[in-house]
Amino acid sequence: MQEKTIYDLLLWTVFISSILIFVVLFFIRAPYGRHYRQGWGLETSARLGWMVMESPAVLVMAYVFVIGDRTTHLASVVFFLIWMSHYIQRTFIYPMLMKGGKKNFPILLIIFALTFNSINAYLNGRYLFYFSAPYTTAWLTGPRFLLGVALFAVGFVINVHSDSILRNLRQEDENGYSIPEGGLFRYVSNPNYFGEMLEWIGWAVLTWSLPGLAFAVFTIANLLPRAWANHRWYQKEFSSYPEDRKILIPFIF
Repeated sequence: MQEKTIYDLLLWTVFISSILIFVVLFFIRAPYGRHYRQGWGLETSARLGWMVMESPAVLVMAYVFVIGDRTTHLASVVFFLIWMSHYIQRTFIYPMLMKGGKKNFPILLIIFALTFNSINAYLNGRYLFYFSAPYTTAWLTGPRFLLGVALFAVGFVINVHSDSILRNLRQEDENGYSIPEGGLFRYVSNPNYFGEMLEWIGWAVLTWSLPGLAFAVFTIANLLPRAWANHRWYQKEFSSYPEDRKILIPFIF
């Protein structure tokens, strides 16, 4: 079977699986963070789990960039750096800044995330650096790229700032939770998820590609049910939780 055939099958698998995941996650909460519960098999530390499961997004993307035929194309280099700006932060910086004592993470979830991140990095990188028609330097000054990069940058800032607020709610050896305040937490329960969705919607726009769209759709399918569950959890745990705080999108939802 030719690589392009396998590539297309994987791409449409991501689209189809996004629908299934969106539905399932409204009924089954992924057992990590505030929704952690035992019974999901072997576990490891949350810090190690995050680093391992996110690493393919760095390693696979770097590999397909190097083996592609566009390592000297300016647009390809820019795409590569934009992708890496998120995943170096998510894979190495974010886990090392974690607080919360000895929090655990199910190895089963790590395997799922490893699989998706490997496929996703392959799909996006192989398209940008091999299968697509080469992006010209002029693409970098076009409206789609500029709009997409703006969305990505705003989402990145929101995501990192919101994670910082959550992280600073507890001391190094604490596992408890409290009501987050500041930033977009004034308006929504999950600004970190809102920021990440903006990032990958921006990525889909700035690359104007099917694999970029597949990633954005999968991100929304994965995070929206989690955002809904988090919002309900806050309301249940804290009687003083702000009634006007939305789930995900300020003033709207």
